[in-house]
Amino acid sequence: MTTQLRAHRRVLIALIAAFPLALTACSATEPEPPVGGGAAPSPAHDGQPSAEGTEVAAVTPRLVLSHDGGLQVLDATSLEPVADLPAEGFLRLNPAGDGRHAMVSVAGGFQVLDAGTWAVPHGDHSHYYTAEPVLTDVTYPAQAPGHVVSHAGGVTLFDDGTGTVTVLDAAQVAVGPEGAVLRSYTAPAAHHGVAVELADGTLVVTEGTEEQRTGIRVLDADGTQTATAEDCPGVHGAEVAAGEAVVAGCEDGVLVYADGQTTHADSPDDYGRIGNQAASPDSPIVLGDYKSDPGADLERPTRVSLTDTRTAEITLVDLPASYTFRSLARGDGGEALVLGTDGAIHVIDPEAGELERSIPVIDTWEEPQEWQQPRPTIAVADGTAYVSDPGAQAIYAVDLASGEVWNSADLSVVPNELIVIRPDAEAAEGGREGDAHDEHDHGGHEHEEHGHDD
Repeated sequence: MTTQLRAHRRVLIALIAAFPLALTACSATEPEPPVGGGAAPSPAHDGQPSAEGTEVAAVTPRLVLSHDGGLQVLDATSLEPVADLPAEGFLRLNPAGDGRHAMVSVAGGFQVLDAGTWAVPHGDHSHYYTAEPVLTDVTYPAQAPGHVVSHAGGVTLFDDGTGTVTVLDAAQVAVGPEGAVLRSYTAPAAHHGVAVELADGTLVVTEGTEEQRTGIRVLDADGTQTATAEDCPGVHGAEVAAGEAVVAGCEDGVLVYADGQTTHADSPDDYGRIGNQAASPDSPIVLGDYKSDPGADLERPTRVSLTDTRTAEITLVDLPASYTFRSLARGDGGEALVLGTDGAIHVIDPEAGELERSIPVIDTWEEPQEWQQPRPTIAVADGTAYVSDPGAQAIYAVDLASGEVWNSADLSVVPNELIVIRPDAEAAEGGREGDAHDEHDHGGHEHEEHGHDD
């Protein structure tokens, strides 16, 4: 990271903290949103308009963290709190795919959080707005809300309690089920599963029961089954790599679905479980965890997996410390990142399959016995890795290029999950093609919570 860019970040802190700044005037030949601190129209929530926004000088990412008692939203540049939103229960967080909203797994479904930051495209540039974050009244019902996968303008929800898959138009998530649902599918049996819809309407969904999970099936845009694979014991998680290759974890490797074909990539060990993964749209290689002790109550692995979707081959990389399921992330250039229990971010070159360097950030820590308990977490945007530290009740912003901790802040809560919401004008405007009400419901109808593999 250059000195100039680091200085630019610090200028942004001052600008955002001080006041909104007027942007340059737009072409008079196009409809023009208000400029200079004016209000911008905002998507409706539950049939009611949300708060109007104030125009700001630049894109304004926000961090959302969960804690015992609710959610806290931070400005991603200053790390100052923007809102405290009370909520009950154990809360799971996932970006909704539109650069503004998050899906919060609560009792009874997936509730929509408006992070209060968004972009409005206007010709060759965009205008940026902020507003007070709000936990909206919009909820997508689910008996046991599980995995959420955002991809190609859509967001796919999986209900572990019923096996129901719901695909939403990401640009319409704030509208609610009556306006956002593109299709639905119910698996033959309820299980802790996951699904993802690709850009051409192909739906990849896990197969299983409450007792065991066995593989995946593939449906086309009309809901017709086109492929199936039953050789993936304990199937868990699914990520989409470059070229729309889908990787699902197994207890003996992974399944790779690409170009209409499904291939099983074998683990180097007889039992080599990959349950949590992190993909990048800029890389054909998927970062995954790797556990090789089938009898362990809580294995603390020190190797990670790299699955090359071009060859369906798995490479293992040794690390100087263990890690957990909230330790995996990808950089903007596709680099593989692992937050270790030694307090460092370990940067891996996925193509070379080698550990490049380690960036010290926090003190050493130990994985708690219960997966729901807080532990350090990493999230990445715009060349910065955000690391939360429940033990120190703090959060850090790390420049991945230079390794500099360029900002940090004490927190008023003990953080658990952490995500970044970054405005994306193209995602918010584009969405998925097709009628939101053109639903397809085909078929009838060991719990591992999203993101965890114990």
